Amino acid sequence: MTDVRFQRWLAVALLLLVVFTVIFALLLPLITTGLAYHEEKNDLLFRLQRQQSIAGRESRVAEDLEAIKQQFSQQGYFSTSSTEALASAELQNIVKTAVSDAGGQLTSTQGLPGKMNDGFLRISVKVRMTANMEALLGVLHAIETAVPVLIVEQLDINPVRGARNRSTNKVEPSGQLNVSFEVVSFMRGQTP
Repeated sequence: MTDVRFQRWLAVALLLLVVFTVIFALLLPLITTGLAYHEEKNDLLFRLQRQQSIAGRESRVAEDLEAIKQQFSQQGYFSTSSTEALASAELQNIVKTAVSDAGGQLTSTQGLPGKMNDGFLRISVKVRMTANMEALLGVLHAIETAVPVLIVEQLDINPVRGARNRSTNKVEPSGQLNVSFEVVSFMRGQTP
């Protein structure tokens, strides 16, 4: 009797083993696939929310960009003249005022041809002047702080030869400098 009972339990155990194996073989891939789909769905939802967040900021970014452009144009970094000749004349006037206010003596100014670069027209004026060191510093400071933005290029400074002292027969320094440089300004390129 124990042998029959043992066989029954063994048969039930084998049946349960087969049922669990079939269930495990069928359900495990389904569960794994379901979990993978759930993870992919969560990832796609996260991406969608992020894209919606970015799209929602588009109008605010456009408004901020417009405000920056307006602020940039109000700050006057570029010459507001309508033509290259007017911009060159304006630049020469700024330099003339800076030299006279600093106590220097303007020898000459010459407008150079403008050059187009990255959508901006480069306006240049070649300047020659005579000044002492303090006046030169004053001119350079006035140019540096001017609006529109001005850039000094090709600065060349040479001392003025002093007068010969008749009693010692030596040349005494004059304290004056011959200075030549270019002042550059920019204006927005004209759109045809």
